[in-house]
Amino acid sequence: MRSITTLDLQYAHRFYGFKGEAQYLHGHTGVLTIEVEDSVEMGVNMVFPCNEIKKIAWDVLKNFDHALVLREDDPLLPAILSVYEAQGIKDGAPSNKMKGVAFKTPLATAYPNCRLVVTKETMTVEGMIKIVYDLLKDKLNIAKITFTSGVNAASQEFEVNGSVDRCPLCGVALNENGVCLKCGYKKN
Repeated sequence: MRSITTLDLQYAHRFYGFKGEAQYLHGHTGVLTIEVEDSVEMGVNMVFPCNEIKKIAWDVLKNFDHALVLREDDPLLPAILSVYEAQGIKDGAPSNKMKGVAFKTPLATAYPNCRLVVTKETMTVEGMIKIVYDLLKDKLNIAKITFTSGVNAASQEFEVNGSVDRCPLCGVALNENGVCLKCGYKKN
């Protein structure tokens, strides 16, 4: 069975080297849908609480919300960083409260202090799915990710292996010591 949650992301990007309208810097409202698969946990009668899926995903993905996403070879990147430096906001500003955890993967690097994500490939809906799966595959049993942005959409299914040891009282994943960080349950 699957638990499904969605997240809204507001971001700006462009397709560097593209010959159509998307070569210009522009913004989107993206909707990311994550489907997590596992057995139904007895006692709580759910696969995984959707609000917990959202929390786990949002800790990393908030780096994309209200952020600029550019490919690493985009000539706008040094210019943007130079302007941020001149404004004194490259290393963060007091108003920047939506910072996620910085990450660096082979596909993308997040710079939360300056609300910037630098990607290896052009940030298409398909590219976003690759990045999200790479960031969350070890945290959730992801069965499917769908990303819709403007009139574009893509979806990919993934093979789910194993299950996550979860709390029988609230459904949240237990930590490495068998303890639920939400309610304190401890596995024998």
